[in-house]
Amino acid sequence: MTGDVERGSGAAPLRVVVASHNPAKVVAVRDAFGASFPGAELNLVPTTADSGVAEQPMSDAETRQGALNRAHDARSRHPDADYWVGLEGGVALIGGELLAFAWMAVLDAPGRLGMARSATLPLPPEVRARVERGEELGSANDAVFGTVGSKQRGGAFGLLTGGRFTREGVYAETLCLALLPFVNPLYATSPNGTPAT
Repeated sequence: MTGDVERGSGAAPLRVVVASHNPAKVVAVRDAFGASFPGAELNLVPTTADSGVAEQPMSDAETRQGALNRAHDARSRHPDADYWVGLEGGVALIGGELLAFAWMAVLDAPGRLGMARSATLPLPPEVRARVERGEELGSANDAVFGTVGSKQRGGAFGLLTGGRFTREGVYAETLCLALLPFVNPLYATSPNGTPAT
């Protein structure tokens, strides 16, 4: 699969605005765009962006909306780019378990949107209790695991799997899925098989 625009040597860098300064999120965006646009030179621009939702989203819908809001807010702050990326981590109570996950939203200059949700991670009772008392997940993880700034690195995924999975890795894989509408030509057709307009 290749992107809409072939970007080899000599091509203008692909300017991607990341709606976060969090190093784990920036690394995820770099890795996902590098995999989805092989050979492209990337110019990543981290920026502050408003999610428009709670600091700790507590539902699937709220988390998804937060990612979308961040992408749109990043675009309003830095309109001169090729892509804007919003990443939002959240939790939801499903089947009696508190699950952590993230939504990714990608906008491109013509206004197309790609979104995907990550794998879900069941949270242990002590972390769940802290989150349900109002703590943000990253703070709850730091308190339970005796770490500092875990959400800037491997996050809950890394802490609970002993590093087998990391926040950066899970987010990068999810972003590759969110980028499919921009790199796979099948997404450029309407349901009846004609070119989308």
